[in-house]
Amino acid sequence: MKISFTFLFFALLIMAGNSALSKTDTTTYHLTLRQETVNKAGKDVMGMTINNSIPGPTLHFTEGDYAVIYVKNEMDEETSVHWHGILLPNFYDGVPYLNTPPILPGETQKYEFRLKQAGTYWYHSHTMLQEQSGVYGALVIEPQEKTLDYDKDLVLVLSDWTNEKPMNVLRNLKRGTEWYTIKKGTATPLNQVIARGALGAQLNFWKDRMEGADIADIYYEEFLINGEQSREYPNFEPGEKVRLRIVNAAASTAFWLSIGAGNPTLVAADGLRVEPYKTDKLFIAIAETYDFLVTVPQEGKIEFTATGQDGSGKTSAHIGTGQTIQAPVIPKPDKIKMMQQMSKMEMRMGAPAIKFRPKNDDPHHLRKNWGMIMPEMEGMEQEQRTKHDMQNADGHAMGNMQKTEKDTMQQIDADGRNMDMDMGGEGMYSEYHYNFLKALEKTTYPADAPVKEVLLNLTGNMQRYIWSMNGIPLSETDKILIKEGEITRITFNNLTMMHHPMHLHGHFFRVINENGEYSPLKHTVNVAPMQQLTVEFYGDEYGDWFFHCHILYHMMGGMARIFSYDTPRDPRLRGYPVSELIHETNRWYSWGLADVASHLTEVNLVTSNLRNQFNVNAEYGWNQNMEVEFTYERYLYDYFTVFAGVNMENELEDNLDKISTTAVAGFRWFTPYMFNLDVRIDNELRPRLAIGRELMLFPRLFVFGYYEYQMDFGWVNDLGENTCFAHETVWNAGAEYMLSRNFSLMASYDNRYGAGGGLSIRF
Repeated sequence: MKISFTFLFFALLIMAGNSALSKTDTTTYHLTLRQETVNKAGKDVMGMTINNSIPGPTLHFTEGDYAVIYVKNEMDEETSVHWHGILLPNFYDGVPYLNTPPILPGETQKYEFRLKQAGTYWYHSHTMLQEQSGVYGALVIEPQEKTLDYDKDLVLVLSDWTNEKPMNVLRNLKRGTEWYTIKKGTATPLNQVIARGALGAQLNFWKDRMEGADIADIYYEEFLINGEQSREYPNFEPGEKVRLRIVNAAASTAFWLSIGAGNPTLVAADGLRVEPYKTDKLFIAIAETYDFLVTVPQEGKIEFTATGQDGSGKTSAHIGTGQTIQAPVIPKPDKIKMMQQMSKMEMRMGAPAIKFRPKNDDPHHLRKNWGMIMPEMEGMEQEQRTKHDMQNADGHAMGNMQKTEKDTMQQIDADGRNMDMDMGGEGMYSEYHYNFLKALEKTTYPADAPVKEVLLNLTGNMQRYIWSMNGIPLSETDKILIKEGEITRITFNNLTMMHHPMHLHGHFFRVINENGEYSPLKHTVNVAPMQQLTVEFYGDEYGDWFFHCHILYHMMGGMARIFSYDTPRDPRLRGYPVSELIHETNRWYSWGLADVASHLTEVNLVTSNLRNQFNVNAEYGWNQNMEVEFTYERYLYDYFTVFAGVNMENELEDNLDKISTTAVAGFRWFTPYMFNLDVRIDNELRPRLAIGRELMLFPRLFVFGYYEYQMDFGWVNDLGENTCFAHETVWNAGAEYMLSRNFSLMASYDNRYGAGGGLSIRF
């Protein structure tokens, strides 16, 4: 009995000691989120602050610390915080409704987790578009033992800033206007295309229903570094070695980093150490972090710049004192040249963002029909899939398919068709790779672990601003199941003109590159347009984890998935259904257009989500000719809808007393070369064909045309004696000059109303 009591006594002492120790290594932060008036780009607007600042405070920890973070919501809407790149318990990952309850107005959420890693990371809201409004900040974890020789740290958080409400930005993208490219000077109007001899390339793009090569979608008033357009850091002495911890916390902007002096050496990527790599220029995708070591020169100060990928602006910092040692200048990309280069490649662009049968997920078929044309690859894939099916049928473990590192690299090289090779080593995307990153230690997984192959084609529709994977947005798909102890190997095949920084929560994945067994580990990877990239991760977690493009507006447009270990849901999430998160990617957006002219007034109203759209069109001419139409249309496919509705118009000019009402039904098709085709029939069995097109002729100046032909074969109406056919033709043509996002000058000629001009108002 004494022995048992003594054992219990010492056990309690040890537990008490451990408890005391856990308290001493606990680091606690209190963060308060508020809506406040801020001025980041010359205008007072409502932003979202963390502890009264944008960005929020940098949180400092030491590896092994027990982090306790209280987040209080003093805003009038719910919020959340995700700890980007941090390995932590599933419940504290911070994705509302999936991992963590949302933080409701007036409430405080406590996050607590042991820190298993060191490096540079960050945190941000995962609710709607709040990150764009200012809810982000850096997070630095020092190693338990110092492994790099340097004197001081400098955290540089990059971001983009718009004075518009972020939801209005997304609504403007959904309606498909060219205002943002015009505003920042990156549009490619037809006059410039013709002057450069690129009309053939433009026609190829139009054939695939694409306006042209694209880089970035949104106009930003400013790019920021630690919340300002430029920053001075004079408190660094000559000869000091500084660790620059660079976080790209932008919502929609990738940057080219350039450093003017100091022998810049890259030493870490996404928080983890890599083999030192000397460079004064580096591309950083959204949500990535990179660490550089620089030495402050004996004379002069270092200029650090981050230039927006599309060349529309930059932000800078100066480190040290004296004369500025300028950073290398980043040239503005040539979008017309990009179009010409891509038109020479064997590819088919414009893969669908939504499919006719979303449940029929066949990514290999999608890759075969779109993107780079590589017929020899299909035979190789078919052989691999057949082998896969046979092994599964025989009950063999997936581990029998495990490739050696050399085999994997050869397969990826064959599948991915490195763009350097395809474009003679001078392609527009040849710079976007990760071969410069090499891990300090081998990163391979157990050789006997089973492998699950996943092909994700990245797909999108710029006209309707829908983004998806394998032509299926988040709201129309199921979870991707993964297993503990299994390797999930993902091949990204980008079938769009946009870069996509893909981020997996709660895991690091190997980015397979030329360094083989030393391929780097990252939590976010950039996939360049029309390029392939392969990553893999080992299943050693539990729960559901979010996976998405980190361009905030692409994620909201549907480019996201849920990876699931198919384990029980945390009971603390009861009452917070995951459907609320999924609904964010399939919201309704509404917009309108009014043309107020001397000869005609026309109003168009639209309310739309991914598959459904309601339209109201009303026009009234000077001769009292009126027509109003209401339709509901259903998107069966990206470019094809069926619709039904009601049309009301007066039969005679100058006579509003006789209004005829007819039911209409038909289909609408966005055709190759970007024409809008409307084919319909009404309840009087009168078929009608209409086609229209708009194009940008000069910067800000658009021309448009519309033709409509209606036939009456007398199937219902009495056409009179000796008459078996009647027809009506409507056409108009005109021009529009964009003054701003909301206003344009317009002039047109209509065969019913004649010529006139006035103002177009978008709302």
